Amino acid sequence: MDSSMVAQAVPDRDQELSGLTDSAQAAMEHARNLGAESTEVSASIHYGLDVNVRMGEVETLEHSRDRGLGISVYLGNSKGHASSGDLRPDSIRSCVEKAIDIARFTQADKCNGLAPGERLATHFPDLDLWHPQPLDAESTMERALACEAAGLENTKITNSDGASASSGFGLSVYANSNGFVGCSDGTRYGQSCVLIAGEGDSMQRDYWYDSRRSFADLESVTDTGHEAARRTVMRLGARKIPTCEVPILFAPEVARGLVGHLLGAISGGALYRNASFLKDAVGQQLFPEWLKMLERPFISRGPASTAFDAEGVATRERNVIDAGKLTGYVLGSYSARRLGLETTGNAGGVHNLIVEPGQFSARELMQQMGTGLLVTEVMGQGVSIVTGDYSRGAGGFWIENGEIQFPVDEVTIAGNLKDMFMGIEAVGADTDDRSGVQTGSILIGKMTLAGS
Repeated sequence: MDSSMVAQAVPDRDQELSGLTDSAQAAMEHARNLGAESTEVSASIHYGLDVNVRMGEVETLEHSRDRGLGISVYLGNSKGHASSGDLRPDSIRSCVEKAIDIARFTQADKCNGLAPGERLATHFPDLDLWHPQPLDAESTMERALACEAAGLENTKITNSDGASASSGFGLSVYANSNGFVGCSDGTRYGQSCVLIAGEGDSMQRDYWYDSRRSFADLESVTDTGHEAARRTVMRLGARKIPTCEVPILFAPEVARGLVGHLLGAISGGALYRNASFLKDAVGQQLFPEWLKMLERPFISRGPASTAFDAEGVATRERNVIDAGKLTGYVLGSYSARRLGLETTGNAGGVHNLIVEPGQFSARELMQQMGTGLLVTEVMGQGVSIVTGDYSRGAGGFWIENGEIQFPVDEVTIAGNLKDMFMGIEAVGADTDDRSGVQTGSILIGKMTLAGS
């Protein structure tokens, strides 16, 4: 394939946002003419380039340019929603008409409706999320190939599961019939490498990646490849260990999942369905008194920074966990009404949730742990948000006297999330800031480890 054929220039941001705004306004006007009492519309465009390589050969090169519009209309308390991947006027009108037809036949729900008008955002700070550059297929292929080549330099690496490089930028507009119009933009660049070491039954696999808003902030592809190789080789010679109860140290990229389970349990959908072990938990002591989790939506170049949520509600800084206590849930307007509460500006999720870091490095936490398991990988779906029961396959490294002794695989770690949260003894200073949920290593004082 001639890479020049798929090169894509940077779109005109203002022109694209103006076009999306016009499409949203046209959709709302047509809905109003058809009798909709209130309407909300999301319109977006995304450009992307993804390259995957394996063993020095390009396997896939995908260039995308997607447009879409989704509209929700309300006839009384009945809601209809429809979407379209085509922003031509005829397609928008057809989409609106389908949404109206759906609303006419859906059951009324008193909790339906737009977000409260007084909660809509009025201040739109520049969060430095827009760092576009041309989507150059040739240079993107070179990045992916260089990333894999760096990993293959390690003589103990025997194979590759591939490397990738990607670039993407998106623009969106959310508008509703309360007069709100909000524009968003953002870019994202990434790279990853997955390698294999050993042969036969002793093969091990691991990876590394980086993802940033600005291309200039990415670590070098060489560093990503080298780190993937280092992590893979460290897993050679993995052993099983006997069943025991020991401290568990979750590496940052795995500890993020623990925070994700908390978010699932305090999200509106789980709460109003009575499917959460943390229902009615606001004000309860869930963690040690020293622990805080902070939602910070206005971080410059943050992975999940935004001035407003998916319903136009203004985001705000808050401590979701303060002195170990849950201060509030994660709610959009619908779930808030179902619970008799107010939206927290989290329609669409949280906006940079950060576990306040401690002062100790990962190595110092291993020394504090003494003997136990450093978990660098979890697998399986054995987590119940309804009961809090936690049981997952795990791999990592056995620690004795604060030092890594040997790699471990094919074990299961188990407990209950309530006990695990209260059993946190430390959070590391090694915060992983590559996603919208950020934490350092998390040390839990005791969990059941099922081994051989």
